Amino acid sequence: MKTQGLAKVGEGMPNVFDDLFKPWNEWFDGGLSRRSISVPAVNIIEKKDKYLVSLAAPGMKKNDFNIDLDGNMLTISCETEDSKKEENAKFTRKEYNYSSFSRSFSLPEEINEERIDAKYEDGVLNITLPRKENGRGQMTKKIEVK
Repeated sequence: MKTQGLAKVGEGMPNVFDDLFKPWNEWFDGGLSRRSISVPAVNIIEKKDKYLVSLAAPGMKKNDFNIDLDGNMLTISCETEDSKKEENAKFTRKEYNYSSFSRSFSLPEEINEERIDAKYEDGVLNITLPRKENGRGQMTKKIEVK
């Protein structure tokens, strides 16, 4: 008996539970491996008297950033959490969105740690790393984003 033309029972018919379990199916059926972890693009420009670091991070607020200097290691990190609640007569759905990243850079010895400046404007975090003339000491510092 030839069965090529026959379809499985339920094939092509919508399943009531598909929509209900869709978030979990996406999570467990390879959803995690398909999702890419995004790290913002960084541009570093070397000038005669300073380095300019630009990090594209649209949709953030200046308070979301943490910039730390530990010795010659500059670390830029960010954490954001957002939630949406959708209420209907038959159901309530609440979704959470959490994102974070961390980037670290080894700085050259000629950076003047006291004059490091950071500003967040139009979705871009700009960090100015001025150079200094004399030697460098070991230092730990928190840099404020303006």
